[in-house]
Amino acid sequence: MAKVNLKAKWRETPHRPGVYLMKGAGGGVIYVGKAKDLHRRLANYFSPSRATLENGKTRALIAAIEDFDYFEVRNEQESLILEQKLIKEYRPHYNVQLRDDKRYFLLRAPRGEELPRFSLVRLRRDDGARYIGPFVHSTALKETVEWLNHRFRLRTCTCRMPDAETYRHCHDDVIRHCSAPCMGRISAEEYRANFESALALLEGHSRKEHIDALTDEMNAAAEALDFERAARLRDVRENILKTLEPARRFMRRDAELPGTVNPERDLAELADALGMPQPPAIMECFDISNLSGNHIVASMVRFTDGKPDNAAYRRYRIRGVDGQNDFASMLEVVRRRYSRIVNESSSAFQKPEGADTYAWLKQLRAEGKAPITVPDLVVVDGGKGQLSVAMDVLAEIGLQSMPVVGLAKRDEEVFFPDRDEPLVLERDCGALRLLQRLRDEAHRFANNYNELLVRKRVRESKLDAYPSMTPRRKELLLARFHTVPNLRTRTADELAALPGISKPWAERFLDWLREH
Repeated sequence: MAKVNLKAKWRETPHRPGVYLMKGAGGGVIYVGKAKDLHRRLANYFSPSRATLENGKTRALIAAIEDFDYFEVRNEQESLILEQKLIKEYRPHYNVQLRDDKRYFLLRAPRGEELPRFSLVRLRRDDGARYIGPFVHSTALKETVEWLNHRFRLRTCTCRMPDAETYRHCHDDVIRHCSAPCMGRISAEEYRANFESALALLEGHSRKEHIDALTDEMNAAAEALDFERAARLRDVRENILKTLEPARRFMRRDAELPGTVNPERDLAELADALGMPQPPAIMECFDISNLSGNHIVASMVRFTDGKPDNAAYRRYRIRGVDGQNDFASMLEVVRRRYSRIVNESSSAFQKPEGADTYAWLKQLRAEGKAPITVPDLVVVDGGKGQLSVAMDVLAEIGLQSMPVVGLAKRDEEVFFPDRDEPLVLERDCGALRLLQRLRDEAHRFANNYNELLVRKRVRESKLDAYPSMTPRRKELLLARFHTVPNLRTRTADELAALPGISKPWAERFLDWLREH
């Protein structure tokens, strides 16, 4: 198997800002980083100095790198946004920061409100409001919003519709920071016009005029020897420039990013490598995830035209398998997925007598009639064993002619149902990269579901099984005694000392707890 020449690949990287992804032996992403100059930054990995190699973590990372990808961006703000998104997507082993659920700030501007106001949020919701951002410089953003509120005299009170009662506790009008539309100082129409002007500035309109005006004010203050005001205006100007620095909003797996990912090219290479008559427009991949047998789940992800089709993703809890059995789990999830496709199509349309089921489903898809479109290629995460199980269940359903391959993690070998020897693709070829992206996405989606179930189980407690247990009682008991085994050793009087727990209830509960 040919190994990627990392130094040769590095020498071709541009002197441009961007984000890079380091990959390990299995093709998975092990580190995501950003750089003002990709070529110079990657030199630390592929032409490292002695000082760089003195760091143990960096030395271990360099030793684990088998390949890398990169994306070019326009500026530092874009690199920060893209880096955060990729770290949250891949959760690489060597990244420590940005792996939590925290996101960069967005600025929310409501629509249809009588007296709108700006608010900072971290999640974009489908609530009809306008969202601007994300903004990577949170301090600069907050200072800019404060300046906008003062400049355009916008309200900062949190109530939806301020009135005279709210005004009694507000001092912004007194210090001339708010135009006080709630008291009729200006009309609601004038206030909304001011708000739209502030919003237009945030969206990039008239930015030069405002920056020039601030620069003139700053210079005038300096000439008048009012250096404190000049410094304050300088800071405002710099914060606005930071906040309004142009940056694209990157969607997850944005296929338009320049770099080493080219879905159309990769699909063509994959079709050629697998001997398919045309590129597989729709691909589906399955992965199994279990955690010590407590939760066995599976994922199915779909790529359309080489890009993730998130709306078609599905996740499954394995119901008919005891313990860790990846083969039985794969059998169950493949049966559930494709039995449903066949059953829903059969209930809506009559299959011609003697017709091949897969060819018939493809015909329904071509005519736009299929309730669920059948894929052009199915990929199972695993080797010959998982592939054999998938083919057995597909034969039961009548889909034995559907193209299916297995992708083994260890050596990235591609297995076929009718061949004994696997196909070994070049490490840097687009066909393998596409299969790896599909497999890694299925793995990520399955692991996320497993983590969700684990967190849910942690929130649950054995105490929930007691018939008259309320959330408040459970909270009191665990806050005071911490664990169920500790509760078993306590007396009814100790439990009854807590508010809302009577001694008779405590006696009954302790009897039940010791029996169970």
